[in-house]
Amino acid sequence: MEKVTVEELLKKAEQPAKDAPRLHKFYKGKLGVALKCRVRDFNDFAIWYTPGVAAVCKEIAADPQKAYEYTNKWNSVAVISDGTRVLGLGDIGPLGGLPVMEGKGILYKYLGGVDAFPICLDEKDPDKIIEIGRALQPSFGGYNLEDIAQPKCFRILDELRAKCEIPVWHDDQQGTACVTVAGLINALKIVKKNIAEVKCTVVGSGASGINISRMIMAAGATPANMLSVDSKGILSRDRADRETLQEKFKEKWDLCLRTNPKCKQGSVADAIKGADVLICCSTPGPGTIKPEWVKEMAPNSIVFAEANPIPEIWPWEAKEAGARVVATGRSDFPNQVNNSLGFPGIFRGALDVRAKTITDEMCIAAARELAKVAEDKGITEEYIIPNMDEWEVFPREAVAVAMKAIEQGVARFKFTAAELLAMAKETIGKARNEVQLLMKENFIIDPDK
Repeated sequence: MEKVTVEELLKKAEQPAKDAPRLHKFYKGKLGVALKCRVRDFNDFAIWYTPGVAAVCKEIAADPQKAYEYTNKWNSVAVISDGTRVLGLGDIGPLGGLPVMEGKGILYKYLGGVDAFPICLDEKDPDKIIEIGRALQPSFGGYNLEDIAQPKCFRILDELRAKCEIPVWHDDQQGTACVTVAGLINALKIVKKNIAEVKCTVVGSGASGINISRMIMAAGATPANMLSVDSKGILSRDRADRETLQEKFKEKWDLCLRTNPKCKQGSVADAIKGADVLICCSTPGPGTIKPEWVKEMAPNSIVFAEANPIPEIWPWEAKEAGARVVATGRSDFPNQVNNSLGFPGIFRGALDVRAKTITDEMCIAAARELAKVAEDKGITEEYIIPNMDEWEVFPREAVAVAMKAIEQGVARFKFTAAELLAMAKETIGKARNEVQLLMKENFIIDPDK
């Protein structure tokens, strides 16, 4: 096989950013509304709208749970953002973030069969965002919080979960952590290391980094073997700014108390030295993580550089520096550790059993099933996690999540695993086939033909 040059790899990495403006302009957005009901002639509108719809309205008013039977609430998710921390681009506002939320919507639909709607708020006050979320509940079956800056994102998630009767999920927290754990499970199998014994450094202590640390510990990592790093260095209970951490960043302070018992202090390079595992959710690169730092890691090291749009270190640089298994957040490199492998299947499972919430245990169940799908096919250094085009991932993940919800008592409906798998396959398969049919019939036009 002919070796690919660095120049060719860079050209490949830069191409999506060149294609995106042209194709977004051509399609004028990525989402629309399609009818699910028949319209034989205009008399059918008397059923779908007035006067016939009044009978349905009265039934729902008498029994609110019937909204799940008579409306699309059962399959709808709001993707809510204030645009304050968009894809590593920072605070670019709700309009700047709208293309991302639309993109999230097509992933939900194509991969999970879920109807997702972008809700970009011109509001940064967390109290008002919480109130808006509480008030919007009747229209949706769940919420996906997205690209909201920390520390307010933690409070918004916690309060909406407490105040809402529908599952509320923050993909930057729970989604990133879930898929990272899935990749780590198999990466550790490749290098033949035990999660309870490895030394793990997480660079980046925003919403993603903090929850990655938490979920890795929930999956079996030893807290005493873990270090977390923010922009000021290694998190430690002895750090000079500990009072600020205690008062304003309680999630970071929680990590200070749970990890780094020897109160090690220092830079990113200091935190990486000797680590078996390096997971980065920090400033986009390249160059955020230096190859010389990776050289100082333990033998058979694992590096996950998950920043978008550019990873903290190019994967070929990490490999040349000695890393055995390397993953990024991009689809154009091997081992994409990306939220897109998580939220479509997780919400499919949660919606199918009408779950009241999405617990950490449901996320771990999803992670383990993701890892199992790849393992069933045969994991390698360049295949530790399934690809998005392996569509069977999402029904299997949905079943794992739904069964855990039933086990934990947070599901309103109970089904067998076989019933859940059939339901998920039908819903997701229909969504994918609809898109392919629309393309075949030229209702979705290919601008390059």
